[in-house]
Amino acid sequence: MSASPHISNSNSKGSAPLLRLEHISLSFKGVKAVTDISFDVAEGAITALIGPNGAGKSSLLNVINGVYQAQHGSITFDGEVRRHMHPHHAAVRGIARTFQNIALFKGMSVLDNVLTGRNLKRRSSWLEQALRIGRAPGEDDAQRRHAEKVIEFLHIQPWRNSVVGKLPYGLQKRVELARALAAEPRLLLLDEPMAGMNAEEKQEMSSFIADVNREFGTTVVLIEHDIGVVMQLADHVIVLDYGKKIGDGTPDDVRNNPDVIAAYLGTRH
Repeated sequence: MSASPHISNSNSKGSAPLLRLEHISLSFKGVKAVTDISFDVAEGAITALIGPNGAGKSSLLNVINGVYQAQHGSITFDGEVRRHMHPHHAAVRGIARTFQNIALFKGMSVLDNVLTGRNLKRRSSWLEQALRIGRAPGEDDAQRRHAEKVIEFLHIQPWRNSVVGKLPYGLQKRVELARALAAEPRLLLLDEPMAGMNAEEKQEMSSFIADVNREFGTTVVLIEHDIGVVMQLADHVIVLDYGKKIGDGTPDDVRNNPDVIAAYLGTRH
């Protein structure tokens, strides 16, 4: 593996939960998206959220990083209990996110997209940045060096100056992961990072996610429909169906859960 960027995580699997959701319920105009969901995410683990389409998986990620505000329940992140999370606070505290539909700046280069993940690491004022005075020049160099290390780690340096919108889909997904990783997150939320990929691309992305988790100790929560990928990658699996939790445990626990089997075979309801 190439030189890796320094990420300030020193945690191991099996430690106390980094994230705890308690009795989370979310509705939109009376329609329930998730109902009374509780679970823990151990620090340093890879946790997968799985379930049929419409089960509430993406809604739950949006609650965790503050895009949605749950009507009931609480979120504990790194010991801090909050009734609601807010996106800026989540980012400052170390929660980064990728999206099911790629949310990159399509007209910008790979490097410039990854650099946007470093915005919260800057300490210079907007005036210093605009005039390139004071702290700005040295800070720009430091942020660029870190972004370049992330690009190298994810093996996208051949495209560092390419316009993102012109890259193949699989590479765009990797750039989005790079941008999230550039923020040095403690918790990385990945919404279908392998959607639309062929088998080879899925295997490659799975390897990168495992490398991020192993090399940096980054805690990962991901949504994925490919059960083979989930069973290979995840330490912990949570299963949702119609907005309710029907499974929570190791991959083997979930694989043998009759409620999970019924939900995936379409016989539960």
